[in-house]
Amino acid sequence: VERTTGRKPVKKRCKELKEQAILDLLPKAFTRESATNVWIDPAAGLLHIDAGSFKVADEVASLLVRAVDGLSILPLHTNQSPSQLMADWLLSGDPPATFNVDRECELKSTDEMKSVVRYGRHPLDIEEVHTHISQGKRPTRLALTWMGRVSFVLTDTGTLKKLDFLDGVFEGQAAKDSGDEFDADAAITTGELSRMFVDLVTALGG
Repeated sequence: VERTTGRKPVKKRCKELKEQAILDLLPKAFTRESATNVWIDPAAGLLHIDAGSFKVADEVASLLVRAVDGLSILPLHTNQSPSQLMADWLLSGDPPATFNVDRECELKSTDEMKSVVRYGRHPLDIEEVHTHISQGKRPTRLALTWMGRVSFVLTDTGTLKKLDFLDGVFEGQAAKDSGDEFDADAAITTGELSRMFVDLVTALGG
């Protein structure tokens, strides 16, 4: 505009040019794609979303509700809070027979200081952990193993993080093509997780 008219465009004209440029360029902008794994378990009435944040999980749930007529999704609520369960297990050192407490934990105070204590690769059956809990710090993360087959970190929001299938879970599978391999792996993982999830929800009071 300056070259053709000999003067700089006024503020209003600059704004119009910017808006026009956005309208012209927007259809050419690169789209950003992402993939999120979802496991729908109709028999148990559960939806599991493999997402790193609640925002992504909410987006996936919203898309499913819009895609499936009559579908409604509610968050899972248990009779006992995960934080209280983790505190009980750390204090007693006696989780149910199907679970083992591993060597990772995070404790956070509930006062305005919000102080945090983290243990990594460290024994948790020590007096120091008991003292922190008795002084008001609540567990927000605890590493657990189920039946020696699945390890994970339970959070105070009920989210499972660092999910890992341990040695022996996938042993004995014959060589197969990629499609069959996916089906077999999905059957094994969902079979293990469905059993683990029942035990975990039972431990949380149902």
